[in-house]
Amino acid sequence: MQALPDLSAPPRDLVDHLHTQGLVSARPQFETLYGGRTNRVWKILGGDGDKVLKLYSTILRNPLFRNDAELEAQCLTALGPTGFVPRLRAAGQHNEAHWVFYDHAPGAPWRQGADLVGDLLCRLHSLSIIVPAPYGSNGSADLRAHGHRILQGCSSEARGKLEELQPSISVAPTEQTCLIHGDLVAGNILVSADGLTLIDWQCPALGDPCEDLALFLSPAMQVVYRGFPLTAAEEDQFLSAYGRSDIVARYQQLKPWYAWRMAAYCLWRAENGAPDYAKGLKLETAIL
Repeated sequence: MQALPDLSAPPRDLVDHLHTQGLVSARPQFETLYGGRTNRVWKILGGDGDKVLKLYSTILRNPLFRNDAELEAQCLTALGPTGFVPRLRAAGQHNEAHWVFYDHAPGAPWRQGADLVGDLLCRLHSLSIIVPAPYGSNGSADLRAHGHRILQGCSSEARGKLEELQPSISVAPTEQTCLIHGDLVAGNILVSADGLTLIDWQCPALGDPCEDLALFLSPAMQVVYRGFPLTAAEEDQFLSAYGRSDIVARYQQLKPWYAWRMAAYCLWRAENGAPDYAKGLKLETAIL
C-alpha cells in the first residue's frame, strides 16, 4: 500500500527548490493553514517575516470559482502598490501543480465592520488595472446560462425545484466593467490594525462589479465562512460605504439572479461532499 502524503508540510522537493532560490532556509518550519477549501496552504515561519506557500489543487473543477495560480500571481503583482494585497515573492510549478509564495498578511478573517469592506471594494473597483483575466458574467442572460451549467452537474430532486424558481427579470449587460476579485467571502478578507487585506486572487475577472457585491452579501457564503448571514443593518452599512448608487441599484435588480445562481452552486456543493452548503441553499432559495 502506498503511503499517504504528509499534509503537514509541502513536498520535500518543492521545499528544496525554494531553498535553492533563497526563499526559505534549509529546514524551515511549517504551519498548515486551513482557511481555504480547495488548495493546500502553509505558513512558513521565521526568516525576514512569515510567508505563505500555496500549492494549487489539480483535481477539483469548480463551476463557480476558478483556481488559476498564474492569475493570482499577476493580480498580486499589479495590485501590490495598493497595499491591500500580500506581497508576491515568487511563483512556479511543481510537477503538474502551480504554486505561489507571498508574504503572510497579518490579521484574522473578517467578522464585523461591513462598512470597511464596502469602502475597500469601492477602491478596488475604481482602479484601472490591466490583468489578462477572463470576462465574468454580465447581465441576466449570462447569469441564467451560468446557473444552468451548474445545475447540469446536479442530480437530486432539488434541481427541478430550482429550475422552476428561475427569475424572469431581464437586466442588460453593463459596459462599466472592472477588475473584480471574484471570491469576496469573509475568509478572504483579513482584518488587522493596519486595515484590510484581500487574499486568494485565484478567480478574478473583468466583469460587472455587482458580482463582488453579490458574493459578499450572499447569505450562503456568510454562513459558510462566518457562521451567520449579514443583518439588514450590516447590508445597509456595506452598500452605503460602497457609495456607488448606480452600481448598488443595478445589484438590487440582479439580486434574484445572483441568489438563484448561488442556490444552484450550494446544491452542487452539497451533492459533492460539502453538506454545510445545505443551509446556504435554503437561505438563497428563501430570497427567491
